[in-house]
Amino acid sequence: MSSPALGEFLRTRRARMQPAAVGLSEYGRRRIGGLRREDVAALAGMSVDYYTRLERGRGADFPDSVLDSVARALRMDAAERDHLYTLVRPSDPDHHYAPKVRPGTRALLDSITTPAFVLGRHMEVLAWNAVGAKVFGISAGGHRNLARFTVLDPDAGVFYPDWEPVAAETAAYLRRQVARCPRDRRLTSLIDELTAENPVFHRIWSIQTQDCASHGNRLIQHPVVGRLEFAYEALDLPGDQDQMLVVYTVQPESPTHDALESLRDRELVGAN
Repeated sequence: MSSPALGEFLRTRRARMQPAAVGLSEYGRRRIGGLRREDVAALAGMSVDYYTRLERGRGADFPDSVLDSVARALRMDAAERDHLYTLVRPSDPDHHYAPKVRPGTRALLDSITTPAFVLGRHMEVLAWNAVGAKVFGISAGGHRNLARFTVLDPDAGVFYPDWEPVAAETAAYLRRQVARCPRDRRLTSLIDELTAENPVFHRIWSIQTQDCASHGNRLIQHPVVGRLEFAYEALDLPGDQDQMLVVYTVQPESPTHDALESLRDRELVGAN
């Protein structure tokens, strides 16, 4: 626990609030502006000593219920609450991973005329455009996890004719996330599942490839329109470290370009 940063953060949250705003009466001469530790403790339903231990960074086992109570007492918004968790648990900064794609990112996706989507930390597809849904079979009712599809789906070897390089890129992406968030149990459970159920992927994972490809080429054998040849760019989204924008591009007047035009006019089962 980083006690100086944590203490300063909580003190500034206390100082910005006035007792009357939270239903406390002004009494006597207050030595400082804002709420006192006693006020926060009362609002959060805990002893003054217990709250003081939190503010001073003494002890590292404060449960979620305590942190949530303090956040409510100090009327923290979602970003402040997440920051409180980060300060209390610096080794586990992503305790409450719940990614949200910004409206601006969704608008950007809709403006792209080739397949594009946003990947989350566990390679779940968080958002996509219409043609991306039709190429990758993504549906609004069942967000696709590309790691599980690539490694565990029997159709993946047909969909990706060059399957092994795709699997290696999958391993590199997940390894990058493990390096960032080593205590994310959902992430490590996913990796355990993939390596246990696919021996080839287990071998690929054991090579410990570190580089996560930011661009390259991708060959897809689509079940409806056949062979598709893409280049792709994978871009980390500024301000959203758990999200990556992946955009597939095609050559004008190429067979893939014509196939995408055909696919746009088709209504695929499960597609947007």
